[in-house]
Amino acid sequence: MLKPGSAKMSHSTPMHQMNPLDRFSNRAGDYARYRPSYPAAAIAAILADLGEPGQLTAADVGAGTGISARLLADQGVNVWAIEPNAAMRQSAEPHAGVTFQAGTAEQTGLPDGSVDLVTCFQAFHWFDPAKSLDEFHRILRLTGRVALVWNERDQDDPFTAQYTQLIRVASNQHPAEHRNLLAVETKPLASSDRFQNFRHHSFVYRQAIDLPALIGRIRSTSYLPQEGVVYDQLVDDVTQLYRQWEQAQGAIDLVHRTDVFLAEPSSP
Repeated sequence: MLKPGSAKMSHSTPMHQMNPLDRFSNRAGDYARYRPSYPAAAIAAILADLGEPGQLTAADVGAGTGISARLLADQGVNVWAIEPNAAMRQSAEPHAGVTFQAGTAEQTGLPDGSVDLVTCFQAFHWFDPAKSLDEFHRILRLTGRVALVWNERDQDDPFTAQYTQLIRVASNQHPAEHRNLLAVETKPLASSDRFQNFRHHSFVYRQAIDLPALIGRIRSTSYLPQEGVVYDQLVDDVTQLYRQWEQAQGAIDLVHRTDVFLAEPSSP
């Protein structure tokens, strides 16, 4: 089994300073195939009371390979998928309701007051919070909404907790493995004078997963190695863990808590 190293990665470096634009370039295929989706209840909470979905335009910022953009478009929303990484855009499955555009959270390239919804799924921690919130406020209509969403592995589920511990050790306790959503990641939104009515919803999401998909999740994670001694040991440890649970209970779920944070723009 992997043992923790003597040094841990500093948690003081903001994640938006850790090469967020290029770090997924060699992982786009695994990201598209193996990252989890999001529960229908979370999408419903994001869209609640915004009006008829078919009349809405959304900017899904940091859209990656379009997992969340397609979920919104499936509800009828017209989605601009804003993604700076060309490899991620090229790996996206096409959807008639989704238009990909190169851009960043700080500079989306969208016109003023052009969208009813800004969403960030599993991405806001990679953005400069002050600059991105300024940009979100600029492109949102006053009747619109911003939604920050994360899938966090549920540490109350025994298999998920054991898997998480292996990931944390292999990543040398990377800051992404120790997010504090309420106190750190969403504080800029909660305290911003550009937004109001900040609130939080939480949902359970169970991802049925087999061993190749579990290893694919590892390979899609930007702060884990894809080769070498640490990678090989992690794959061995995860394989052993999976086989133990598979023998004990058959099908295995990786259990997530989907956290949704919502707010509306304040008047100028």
